[in-house]
Amino acid sequence: MKYINFEALNSIPATSGNSLLLFYIDSETVINDKLNEIERITGSLFRNYAREILSEPGKEISLTSSVNSPSIIHIARIPEKSALSPDYFRNHIAGLTQSLTEKNISSITVVLPEYSGFTSIFSNEEYFLQTFIEGIGYGVYNFSKYKTAQKKSPVKLVNLVYKNIESLKSAINFATLLMSGVNFARELANEPANVINPVTFCDRVRDALNESGCEIIEYNENNLKEMNAGGILAVGLGSDTPPRLLKVVYNPESRDYKSVTFVGKGVTFDSGGISIKPATNMGWMKADMSGAAVVAGIMLAVSKLKLPIKVTGFMPLAENMLSGRAMRPGDIITTASGKTVEIDNTDAEGRLILADALHFASQEKPDFLIDLATLTGSVAVALGDFVAGLMTKDEKLAKLIYYSGTKTYERFWRLPLWDDYAPQLKSDVADLKNIGGKWGGAITAGKFLENFVDPELKWAHLDIAGPSMANPINNYSKPYMNGFGVRAMVNILNEIS
Repeated sequence: MKYINFEALNSIPATSGNSLLLFYIDSETVINDKLNEIERITGSLFRNYAREILSEPGKEISLTSSVNSPSIIHIARIPEKSALSPDYFRNHIAGLTQSLTEKNISSITVVLPEYSGFTSIFSNEEYFLQTFIEGIGYGVYNFSKYKTAQKKSPVKLVNLVYKNIESLKSAINFATLLMSGVNFARELANEPANVINPVTFCDRVRDALNESGCEIIEYNENNLKEMNAGGILAVGLGSDTPPRLLKVVYNPESRDYKSVTFVGKGVTFDSGGISIKPATNMGWMKADMSGAAVVAGIMLAVSKLKLPIKVTGFMPLAENMLSGRAMRPGDIITTASGKTVEIDNTDAEGRLILADALHFASQEKPDFLIDLATLTGSVAVALGDFVAGLMTKDEKLAKLIYYSGTKTYERFWRLPLWDDYAPQLKSDVADLKNIGGKWGGAITAGKFLENFVDPELKWAHLDIAGPSMANPINNYSKPYMNGFGVRAMVNILNEIS
């Protein structure tokens, strides 16, 4: 996004070659009248087949301009309102922008539809406009830095044409800063594990937040020993790279604020340890630190947006590897809270590092405590790979997260945290064991974490294992890790600040 210049305009500018002019036509618009208007604007004539195609809502065409300026005219007929979601424009323009890489289009002009036709779908005009900018941000993103022939989006200029210039300018400002956080989370998660490990993760975050005004504290392995962080230390035992705990604090200038703390699971590679994972798709486990990456992205976005709310991010970081030093099934560890855990499965390691981080976060008594973790495959079995699991006993926090996810289309579905599941974590030799029975694995993982959170706090656990990984649900969720959760969490912060 930092390489794209967004311009807010109230009329279509003159364009040169290598440009695209995009029109959206409402499903309720008289199509011939609108196409006649576009012909007058562009100087291009549409053949009958184009008019026939666009007579049906949801159809679109891309035409080479007859006057060579712009080089491509793209017209998209918006589907019927009943078929639309708050994600439609974001997803559509992301897919269209992705396709421009091969066409060498350097500038895009988008004639935005009027918000008045979509008030039943979007909560306000500025957010409606924001989705277009987010979509372009997603569309130009790629992760080709390790290819000898890198393919980067050639798009450098985006003209957005809309009547309400002030709302459009505000949307551009907010969305570009927000997407800097999303893209930072994506960069961290997409990097291979031989590049991002607990130490280099901290370096990347420090570099990105260097001028943010945030307080950044990095606890090394010696500090963690002094802090009795037995969960983080145990998971990191098998790796040659030592574990870390990274804490980032954003304090607004105003002191009359609420406080929200995020905790993100940061297993920079998860082999499963002694309980080793199957080889198939193990490479995806470079992104088992997506929770920490999302927290880093949130902190970057919040600092750029200068939201009037105190935000703290805890990122416990370890690499779960096999070696003669690695933790074993049957080991008993003592966490920072003093509670002991029997290791029943070394592949249930994320909850161990979160146990320590949640304990430290609880001691600061935030108004809200939210953890994000690629914690279980079970949650994807239950909900699919496009919805995250939401677990909390606080009804207001549950509604806040659910409705934020509905708005941003980073969706969450609530799973129970009933005490009936707690006996599955009972150990004969320690306070807890780190894995429950065969069924309800996502829920028993959440119940495990609950043991390390102050019961007086408003806490929610978000299992983002499904939607964090590349998936084909949306144009922008493939083929890379997608930073799921940054937009929804920043929306929550924006609403409660």
